[in-house]
Amino acid sequence: MTILDGKKISNDIKDEIAEEVKQMKAKGEKIPHLAAVIVGNDGASLTYVGSKVRACERVGFESTMVRMSNTTSEIELLDKIDELNNNADIDGFIIQLPLPPQINTQKVLMAVNPDKDVDGFHPTNFGKMALDMSTFIPATPFGILELLDRYGVETKGKHTVVIGRSHIVGRPMSILMGRKGFPGNSTVTLTHSHTKNITQITSQADIIISALGIPKFLKAEMVKDDAVIIDVGITRVPDDSEKGYYITGDVDFEFVKKKASYITPVPGGVGPMTIAMLLKNTLLAREQHRSSC
Repeated sequence: MTILDGKKISNDIKDEIAEEVKQMKAKGEKIPHLAAVIVGNDGASLTYVGSKVRACERVGFESTMVRMSNTTSEIELLDKIDELNNNADIDGFIIQLPLPPQINTQKVLMAVNPDKDVDGFHPTNFGKMALDMSTFIPATPFGILELLDRYGVETKGKHTVVIGRSHIVGRPMSILMGRKGFPGNSTVTLTHSHTKNITQITSQADIIISALGIPKFLKAEMVKDDAVIIDVGITRVPDDSEKGYYITGDVDFEFVKKKASYITPVPGGVGPMTIAMLLKNTLLAREQHRSSC
């Protein structure tokens, strides 16, 4: 069994990006600039955005955190997005989710310029991804592809089962694993809350990608020997420890790892890859803007 070490690979990617930025600086070129918009005071969101800002500092990017109050109106947020869209110094930006209830999330994501949509959430970018065109791939699916690639995990002709159909992970992964090329060329089954006999389906899978958000959902009896297990779930489960919780994924790791050929841990698997690939998308955005000048 091989651990797919997202922490190590994400650090490798950051080192590679830092080297590219160093070369850009040496040539006197503009370095990438990522902005993050956060509305309200959600603790998890603030932590996540903070880690993105620190990652930018590590690789030499410029970064801007735009903080807006919990009472921000939809119009005010759309005005801020318009400002970022038209700011030539900003190469890419993200809107940290979730947004307060008075704001229509879909309307906000639609307002982001697709050329600066480094989260890859805009329908234009999602459509390009589905058509195998060059675009920004959502950071978590992009990170999973990179893990499979760097560990040389064979995907061609394999049966991949994706658990969960969110627009951010499940649905894009089902498309990407079925595309031509590597990683890809899998036969894909997309399962969800209405899927019947899910154990029968997962037990036939060569590769399982679980993005459900239910702690320890995937049990050892649901997995065949030598399967590849990608755990996207991350949940805080209350306990009696000093912290008051422990972090776990969708996979019953201690038992499933005994049957797997490759498996991602939680934490330290897919999570670190998400931020690394957001940086990669920002670098791609900078390169695209440079070539279009």
